[in-house]
Amino acid sequence: MISLSVLFWMYLLLFGVIGALRGWAKEILVLFSLFLALFLDAILMKYVPGVQSALISQTALTQFSVRSGFVFILAFFGYSTPVVATLFADKARRERLEDMLLGLFLGVINGYLLIGTIWHYLHVTGYPVAGIFPPEANSVMDMLDYMPPELVGPPYIYFGLGIAFIFIVVVFI
Repeated sequence: MISLSVLFWMYLLLFGVIGALRGWAKEILVLFSLFLALFLDAILMKYVPGVQSALISQTALTQFSVRSGFVFILAFFGYSTPVVATLFADKARRERLEDMLLGLFLGVINGYLLIGTIWHYLHVTGYPVAGIFPPEANSVMDMLDYMPPELVGPPYIYFGLGIAFIFIVVVFI
């Protein structure tokens, strides 16, 4: 059996390698899609009447499946982006190392946002998935206070989404 904290760090490493291979331009689009997922989750749960009460009335497994499925769908579409490296083809050849390092950094952030959010949803719903048990160590439980929905929830996610749209307008348009 593997600890959830070890699995978390392994996925961060994996997402970092994926980010280094894909490059910063593609990873920034994934980052923005994950920001959008956290933003929509916060908006739906807080400001749309009936959504939170309808979700709470479901089983813990359904709550986890709906919220994590929503994040996975937006992450999937973020990772299946078109080729944006052609926009920066000349610079990409000259700055390959910088592209890989920035991609690695953004990949780790994307892994943190995706896997940390899923772990947070697991924790909030009481670990309803069979075979996944809550961590016992207090240090791991303290980590859960720094997972994305807790750390970058409202109002910070509003600013993050605004900055993301400014970046898209300035760089990609």
